[in-house]
Amino acid sequence: MSEGRKVAAILVADVVGYSRLASLDEEATLARLKSLRNDLIDPAIAARGGRVVKWMGDGVIGDFRSVVEAVRCALDLRDGLVERNAGLSHDRKIELRVGVHLGDVVEESDGDLMGDGVNIAARLAGACAPGAIWLSEDAWRQVRDRLTLPFQDLGETSLKNIPRPMRTYALAAAGGAGVASPPESARSAPRRAVPPFPAFPDRPTALADAFITVMQRLGEVAGVRPASPAAPLSNAEAEAMRANNRRLRRTLILAAILSIAGVRACREEIRLPNSPRAGRG
Repeated sequence: MSEGRKVAAILVADVVGYSRLASLDEEATLARLKSLRNDLIDPAIAARGGRVVKWMGDGVIGDFRSVVEAVRCALDLRDGLVERNAGLSHDRKIELRVGVHLGDVVEESDGDLMGDGVNIAARLAGACAPGAIWLSEDAWRQVRDRLTLPFQDLGETSLKNIPRPMRTYALAAAGGAGVASPPESARSAPRRAVPPFPAFPDRPTALADAFITVMQRLGEVAGVRPASPAAPLSNAEAEAMRANNRRLRRTLILAAILSIAGVRACREEIRLPNSPRAGRG
């Protein structure tokens, strides 16, 4: 087989908490993982027309011609694990996190797959909750009208080592758990609406008040709230705070006077349309 590029549906499944399980009982965990691979994961991938690209310790990469079949395989894995985990305590259960992406990949001569298409699927699997299935938007578009499933739009999500945030969609773990919003580290920066600021006043005291209002509103936009003192202030502390406030207000009024003087000088110099002397010559 020669090396070449292709578009493929990539499924990456990762065993959750493998190191923790192995630390409890290494031999039993290895035996369970081997059984899981031979009896569930490999047959499920083959049954949906896919192939196992490779196993990487406790994770597997699957290559599919169809996104629909890749998602159906992910559901088979999820449901199969529910049966296998029945009757086990929570700390003994084996769960998978699954990511599915449709993208361009490089297929090497030995059948291995490389490129962003594989990386994105792996990052989706690494970011989602145990038992959940995450799809990239490219994969979701292929299944949204073909599979009747309760996808949750998670919005723009930042994935590790992926340069741009990606819109992602999730399927819950069996029983409805595992589709909570992505962790804070994975979320893109929220967009905040900036409240309207007061009009530019023409009096120093009004400008100082406007400046204080603007700073308060900027604090609201940034999510900053005034801190409450841990204990009531003494009379001396309260008086010192009032003195500081008076000094701050005087400073702001002085800055306002200088600012207004500068604006008036500019109006006179360039004769702005709203200047009383505009148009005179």
